[in-house]
Amino acid sequence: MRQRVITAVVALILFIPILYIGGIAVEVTAAVLAVVGVYEMFRMKGLNIISFEGILSALGAVFLVLPKERWFFWLPAQTDSTMLFYLMVMLLLGASVVSKNMYTVDEAGFPVLVSLYVGVGFREFVNARGESLIMLLFGLFIVWATDIGAYMIGRKLGKRKLWPEISPNKTIEGALGGIVSAVVVAAIYVLAFSGQQDFGHGLPVLLILTVIFSIVGQFGDLVESAIKRYFGVKDSGNILPGHGGILDRFDSMLFVFPIMHLLGVF
Repeated sequence: MRQRVITAVVALILFIPILYIGGIAVEVTAAVLAVVGVYEMFRMKGLNIISFEGILSALGAVFLVLPKERWFFWLPAQTDSTMLFYLMVMLLLGASVVSKNMYTVDEAGFPVLVSLYVGVGFREFVNARGESLIMLLFGLFIVWATDIGAYMIGRKLGKRKLWPEISPNKTIEGALGGIVSAVVVAAIYVLAFSGQQDFGHGLPVLLILTVIFSIVGQFGDLVESAIKRYFGVKDSGNILPGHGGILDRFDSMLFVFPIMHLLGVF
């Protein structure tokens, strides 16, 4: 427990200034985290990221994360960095030809899926900060409030298992507690620190969206749990002592920020 607290404090001390500065600092940090996320996915599957498909998968995630305007300005005006990602896909598929089907389309599917999962999630994290610090913190507070609320309520009142085949410790009561906690925190945040004009929606709509984001965040957590259970590992990595890997900490955010963007919050 002490190790978890120390790691969390150190991470926040490093993370908060980066979020405040924004711009290149957030973009580079998100790209690095995306590469670590790709590494963790490859590690769970027993693959080496220092390989043809590993390097391409990491590059694909970076292509998705970094904004074209700053990092890929040399691309033609009518295209975007998504085409660089698709170039990675073509190279992976082309490997089946060069290797005479020793490297198959099934094997190419994993690095592509990993790039999309990690890359799009961190790209929308960057886009939220590009919109404003207020917007980014809104999403983060929803995720954090959901996690804390689900843990506290689940620990005290949890009786009915939410999805025991995937995550035996999660309960329905905890999940509902996480949603309520997120709604309360979102309401306080919007009214006290921000103002509804920053989101383009009134408070009732924002609270309904918060419920959706809280559910999506918990689903993202369950997805990561399902991946770890499939690969037979406890944590996605060990880069954060007491907390596991980057994907263990960002699994909910990788789902929440894309859905925030999809629903037009930023």
